[in-house]
Amino acid sequence: KWFFDHVSYLLNIVGVSCKRHDMLRDVRAQKVLEALEMGEIESGSGLNQEMGLARPGDTRWGSHFRTILHIITMYPTILEVLDTIGKDPSQSGEWTRIRAVAFALESYDFVFNLHLMLVILGHTNELSQSLQKRDQDIVNAMALVSLAKNKMRHMRSHGWEEFLAKVTLFCNKHGIEVPTPEDNYVPHGRSPRYYEVQTNDDHYRREVYLGILDQIIQELDNRFDEVNMELLICMS
Repeated sequence: KWFFDHVSYLLNIVGVSCKRHDMLRDVRAQKVLEALEMGEIESGSGLNQEMGLARPGDTRWGSHFRTILHIITMYPTILEVLDTIGKDPSQSGEWTRIRAVAFALESYDFVFNLHLMLVILGHTNELSQSLQKRDQDIVNAMALVSLAKNKMRHMRSHGWEEFLAKVTLFCNKHGIEVPTPEDNYVPHGRSPRYYEVQTNDDHYRREVYLGILDQIIQELDNRFDEVNMELLICMS
């Protein structure tokens, strides 16, 4: 809830005017040009396409996936734009809100949830698109359900170290402090009185990572149990 609230705040700030859209596009184009000159990325057909931050549809989880993917891809661009408008005297009436969003975006809490939602929604993206089609291919949809379940279970049992390494690499690249696992968790921008005393490892691995995966696996099992899946395939 905290994470998606801040994604919404970010989209409200960037999407409030065409001028801010243009700022985002121009800074993105400049960073792509610099990366090409330094050999950090390659040029070619279909590569380095222009991106934006469209508002996702509430019931279209594929649109949430695209929004989160674009935030990760454009992360330094977004922070630069927030920094610019957060210092612009003509925008002083919004400084508090803009700087609060920038502060949240630079937190480990936000980056951790950003990457977790990217992986989870990425694993279920093809299934989401399949279930929203008017003409249903039931056999294919059920195969995608099984694939999504298997990916989630594998991620739960064997994916933590790889996921944590990816988040740490991103944080190191963008100068975000990575909390020590054994230290007590301190919620970002929220009072600790509403949170139980626990280590960072307890919070991020057990409560967030495993907790969210368990909820999604349970939800998939409830909606698509073995009997229902077999029945749908037989009907098809």
